Amino acid sequence: MNIGEIARRAGVSRSTVSYALSGKRPVATSTRRRIQDVINELGYRPNATARALKEGRTRTIGLVIPPAGNRLTHMQLDFVASVVDAAARVDLDVLLSPSDGEHERSFERLVSENRVDGVILMEIRLEDPRAGRLQKVGLPFVGIGHTAGDHQMSWIDVDYAGLVQHCVRHLADLGHRRVALVTRSPELISAGYGPAHRAREGFEAAVAERGLEGVEVPCGDDARSGQECAEALLHSHPDVTAVTTINEAALPGIQRALVDAGLQVPYDFSITGVVARTWAEDFRPPLTAADVPALEMGEKAVSLLVERIAAPETPPRHILLTPPISLRSSTAAVPTGGPAGHNRTAR
Repeated sequence: MNIGEIARRAGVSRSTVSYALSGKRPVATSTRRRIQDVINELGYRPNATARALKEGRTRTIGLVIPPAGNRLTHMQLDFVASVVDAAARVDLDVLLSPSDGEHERSFERLVSENRVDGVILMEIRLEDPRAGRLQKVGLPFVGIGHTAGDHQMSWIDVDYAGLVQHCVRHLADLGHRRVALVTRSPELISAGYGPAHRAREGFEAAVAERGLEGVEVPCGDDARSGQECAEALLHSHPDVTAVTTINEAALPGIQRALVDAGLQVPYDFSITGVVARTWAEDFRPPLTAADVPALEMGEKAVSLLVERIAAPETPPRHILLTPPISLRSSTAAVPTGGPAGHNRTAR
């Protein structure tokens, strides 16, 4: 039983039930009595977390997102949607705040003006001053992603190092000896973007472990960048026969570059990666990939934040997810006639 069901049975809004329970705003006596009758009938008892949340000042949490001008990826949009949905289920509003460069003032207002009871951070860097700022002011927060060696924050993340390592091992098992990692933009990498650096670690470890030749390709988060990066890769490394990627937004462009080069996936060239399921299933042929559970991660981030708001003294929690690699149709044994670069004829 929850506030939404009480509101439905009492014929009032969720916010009216919330106000009646918390006393935050006045509610008409007759309305309050009707709500109380429903509560008595259902035997509703708010749990300890809900009671603690009612004592918050705003009943709003902040979600710090990359600036919209950066074209949020499908995965990032899934994070936003799942956070908003999960927050609504516990009667919380969400305030979106861009953070990067000239947008840092927006983040500072979020922190310093008591606008929210807690914050969820996205796109975390290995050394992220935002985490330090939130710790300094004592505002509860949770990361979708995590900083390097920081055990003082709660977070949920994907094991990019381990998953990329598994992707490369899969390609090696298929006989590929020359592989590439298409990662994120040079700007994100230089800023210390966590997933890009951890993906590099996994890639380098797998290449060394299997005795492969590997090349890392930084790439912007859009189809045009993907096409340009893939074209440059095929030109500079014609012996590469497979790619693994963490850059889902670049996939349509990578696909176009391969088609233009007369390469058919997976018979001439294999692709795998760590991406959102939507991108993997929309790829042609469907992409062999570790599907990032973005919706689950956003929902869990809200749950972790609710815990931090209700009981800020409890030890931080760390959740590292390792989704299985879904074998689809984009990987196959290395071309029999030699490296793909020796087979590139138009079809």
